[in-house]
Amino acid sequence: MGGRFRRGPGAAWPPRGAGGSWAAGPVARPVGTPGEALRPSETGTGTGTEAGAGTGTEAGASPIRTGPAGGGPKRREWPQDRPLDLELVLAPHRRGVGDPAWRMTPDGAVWRTSRTPDGPGTLRVSLRHGRVSGAAWGPGAGWLLETLPALLGADDDPEGLVPAHEVVRVAAGRHAGLRIGRTFRVLEALVPAVLEQKVVTAEAWRAWRWLLRRYGEPAPGPAPEGMRVFPAPEVWRSIPSWDWHRAGAEAVRARTIANAAWHAAKLEAASGSAEADRLLRALPGVGVWTSAEVRQRSHGDADAVSVGDFHLPSLVGWSLTRERTDDAGMLRLLAPYRGHRHRVSRLLALCGERPPARGPRLAARDFRSF
Repeated sequence: MGGRFRRGPGAAWPPRGAGGSWAAGPVARPVGTPGEALRPSETGTGTGTEAGAGTGTEAGASPIRTGPAGGGPKRREWPQDRPLDLELVLAPHRRGVGDPAWRMTPDGAVWRTSRTPDGPGTLRVSLRHGRVSGAAWGPGAGWLLETLPALLGADDDPEGLVPAHEVVRVAAGRHAGLRIGRTFRVLEALVPAVLEQKVVTAEAWRAWRWLLRRYGEPAPGPAPEGMRVFPAPEVWRSIPSWDWHRAGAEAVRARTIANAAWHAAKLEAASGSAEADRLLRALPGVGVWTSAEVRQRSHGDADAVSVGDFHLPSLVGWSLTRERTDDAGMLRLLAPYRGHRHRVSRLLALCGERPPARGPRLAARDFRSF
């Protein structure tokens, strides 16, 4: 969906001072690992979209294995008994072509990097002959494999969707392998979502690539060339103003990210999607659109609607009624799908119809020239 114009609601800058300053001092390189985040296994054993749900271990899943004498990657695999479109499930975590944290290789495997509670890690996931195979490297390898089923939507309930429109029924059948997975990593979803506020998507992805290449760590293991790991919160807090400018992110978004990094531990420890929404929207510069974009990915919330998106209301309205609509109209149309409103939005993005264009697409700007 390149070329989207994001108008996620922004807000005033956080006040300078404790917890809200926009650092312009020396750059801190990544050290240590975040130690406050809850592990999925510590959050309970519920179901659905709450972070308290279990890790979604599939039936028949093998235990996590290491290579000979503890060397090499850790591995895990299991038979897949439900439709699973690997690329479609993991695509929301990809931020454009050349994303340093996401890569799909010609063999169909998806590579992702993440800063887990145990440290940086690289994950390779493939699906062949009905079996999911995962391999991981780095200090966070075990954590990545432990949460891999949840990442692939093992806790999701696509069968709970009851189509009320023909286009939704057709889309659900055509994309039966779509699941809403979750990463358990809030800040990793929040930073790119903030970068996408009120700009053409290409601008945000360019800034994301620049920041990860400049401040991210090299991916552990034999990852594809150029892959990087999401920086630690203390690194985001200390990026100087001139590097935000070089990345193409203006001061409002930069300060929103720096302020959120001060509260990373609390955000990661949110017990569920509802609590995460409350904590996220308490941060200056984070509104309903940004919170939904984060929780769709971090908590696998299939009901988190991206209210405030520039294109989504028109897409939903035109697909379901052949009329343009606004956010309020979109929510009325999606009301029969409560619990699955984000899922329906994704299905319509795949199979729905956009209204006729009224003018040329907005061109990407370059804040570096301002």
